[in-house]
Amino acid sequence: MITSSSEFREKERLRTKARHDEAQALYNARHEEKFKIAEKLIKRNRPTNEIVEDTGLTYEEVENLRLKI
Repeated sequence: MITSSSEFREKERLRTKARHDEAQALYNARHEEKFKIAEKLIKRNRPTNEIVEDTGLTYEEVENLRLKI
């Protein structure tokens, strides 16, 4: 009984971790896409406040990206 119970808990822990990892990967992909869009807008000389509004990135993120380009 103890073995099956601990095996069940371990399987549940692994399932939870897998769901978390998948959600994190999706978040990272979406955030990366926002940076790609912001980079295009920066190259088109769009104002920072418009880029923030259009992408959802923070003012600081856009300004840091602007310095790198």
